[in-house]
Amino acid sequence: MKIGFIGLGNMAAAMIGGMLKKEIVQPQDIIGSDKNTESMEKINKQLSINVTAHNSITAESADILFLSVKPIVLPEVIAEISQKVKQDTIIVSIVAGQSLARLEELFGRNDLKLIRCMPNTPALILEGCTGVCAGSRITSEELEKVMSLLRSFGTAHIVPERLMDAVVGISGSSPAYVFMFIEAMADAAVAAGMPRAQAYEFAAQAVAGSACMVLQTGKHPGELKDMVCSPGGTTIQAVKVLEEKGFRGVVMDAVEACIEQSGRL
Repeated sequence: MKIGFIGLGNMAAAMIGGMLKKEIVQPQDIIGSDKNTESMEKINKQLSINVTAHNSITAESADILFLSVKPIVLPEVIAEISQKVKQDTIIVSIVAGQSLARLEELFGRNDLKLIRCMPNTPALILEGCTGVCAGSRITSEELEKVMSLLRSFGTAHIVPERLMDAVVGISGSSPAYVFMFIEAMADAAVAAGMPRAQAYEFAAQAVAGSACMVLQTGKHPGELKDMVCSPGGTTIQAVKVLEEKGFRGVVMDAVEACIEQSGRL
């Protein structure tokens, strides 16, 4: 089985890196292309996959073809490869905001097997989270084949297509919000005298451990928050400030802005 990637940016590198770390595929099983020679050479050096400057070669070689380009260049890329893709190739788009109907329209063909998904960059350390929806021509066996690839670098969940923009907001883009939160906490610790490297370690581990508690205990996040807030203690004072500054509302507004932008793409 040959896996193809058109577009070799950060997200593609994370996905390929995750697949290879889990040894679900070997470097020789993957071919990728990118118009950016630097990106192509970088991923070839790091991951030892086959690379080419020609998207058409990737398209006609792949049994499962991942489209991992920016939305603005998608029409140009599809025009280049539309007649090169084999009828039985499974096409998996990770392009934000591009519906299955839009993909079919761009290809101008009604015989293609299409899947739309949205992974995130923690795939690189096998901690990704991917939302997936499939077109009507995808069989259950084909869907499971793709799901096994996506699960190789984290979790993967089937969702109705109407929720894919929400997946972008809460998962695809959210590592950036979390990194900002970690950075902000670390900055405060640095201001209090802690060495920066140590501050990042404390803040990141606190976030990682807290996330694991939500996933492993099954408890409501509010209940877990209450467990930390002793009466008259330090934590409740921090929570009070976050509430006064509109912390939850700002986070919700940010995710909603991301979802709306995804819908406009």
